[in-house]
Amino acid sequence: MAMNNQLLAVVQHIEAERGVSREIVLTAIEQAICQAARRNREVTEDLRVVIDRKNLALHVYDTLVCSEDKRGGGFIPLARARAMFKDRDLKAGDTVEVEMPASRLGRIAAQTSRQMIMQKIRDAERTNTFSEYKDRIGDIVSGTVSAISHRDLFVTVGKTEMILPAKERIPSEDFGVGDTIRALVLRVDTDERGRGPSVVLSRSNGKFLEALFRLEVSEISDGVVEIMGVARDPGYRAKIAVRTANENVDPVGACVGQRGNRVRNIVNELNGEKIDIVRWSDDIREYVKQALAPAKLESVEVDPSSPNTVHIVVASDQYSLAIGKRGQNVRLSTKLTGWHIEVKKSMATASYADQKAEAIKELAETLSISTAVATKLVDTGFLTVDVIVDSDETSFIASTGLDEVKGKGIYAAAKAVAELMRAEKSEEDGE
Repeated sequence: MAMNNQLLAVVQHIEAERGVSREIVLTAIEQAICQAARRNREVTEDLRVVIDRKNLALHVYDTLVCSEDKRGGGFIPLARARAMFKDRDLKAGDTVEVEMPASRLGRIAAQTSRQMIMQKIRDAERTNTFSEYKDRIGDIVSGTVSAISHRDLFVTVGKTEMILPAKERIPSEDFGVGDTIRALVLRVDTDERGRGPSVVLSRSNGKFLEALFRLEVSEISDGVVEIMGVARDPGYRAKIAVRTANENVDPVGACVGQRGNRVRNIVNELNGEKIDIVRWSDDIREYVKQALAPAKLESVEVDPSSPNTVHIVVASDQYSLAIGKRGQNVRLSTKLTGWHIEVKKSMATASYADQKAEAIKELAETLSISTAVATKLVDTGFLTVDVIVDSDETSFIASTGLDEVKGKGIYAAAKAVAELMRAEKSEEDGE
């Protein structure tokens, strides 16, 4: 019996459009039809379905018991069996395998088999997806945005639909259906609800930046230049640390490229994200100095009592540059180096007025008090939170001339801030 056109169309479609091999499709069809057919009382558990691999002809076989008096499912009249198998000396109770028309399976079996076939094909697709992409984690792929749901992008890469979750997108980017997009294969998730593995993409992960540099900078892909660390504020700014053991190669220059063309290509891919290329050093003082550039540092001191902490001193005019907009520069430098960086203004070069103004500003911001009250505290010698809590509450109120309610409130706030700072320092020491 020739395979019906509908089934043939399914095979050709899945093979061509969904990337599943013909053998997997045919095996799935055989198993599905067989499982569905066994629900028919007219057939036995020994039912067998075979699709000819050359002409795609469908054959259904069932094993029947020869009987002189019994009729119905599982039995065949002995006389009929002898007529079909003349070369065998059949007796009652013997079994024969008889080919039967597929129409005997019934309409319900046909409908059920179609459902089972598609389920098995989906399972095969998932297996193919997992096998193909589990070893490609960290690679960059290019695809087309096929759908958008709550800022999650569904991206078709070849014949596989992948997902770029909203949290893995660069916030400043905007894509529409049909747009071409490049992203990192971040992971392959196995869905416990039975929907199979899904390939998760990312454009905000630091590894995407690493992968872009590997593609763009031949010295990195060849192993001459090594990436030592990446810190990103996706869409705004990133820092990447590089080094080389080859004295004839400038790792920073290699990444920048002639006239800046290499790093410019990466910046364009990230829609204008600024990239600082930092020269790595095993001397943490030098490494921090490079990381905080272009700010000029007066001193870099490792805290002997607090592990992985460095204290930076900069001139007043370099403070904002070292900290960066919304603390971005020092935050990314901390992430890049793995060391906690504390930045302070140099008081040696600051005038008395500058020092006083800085103390007033810090107290006002830290304790959420007015500039006038902060000025009053500084004028009476209470320059920092630590100085306030070093005195007792009564002496503090008496020295400042504050009314009791306000004085107690400020003292309690200073004490809370001091305790919080000590707790944070203990956590950092523990880490």
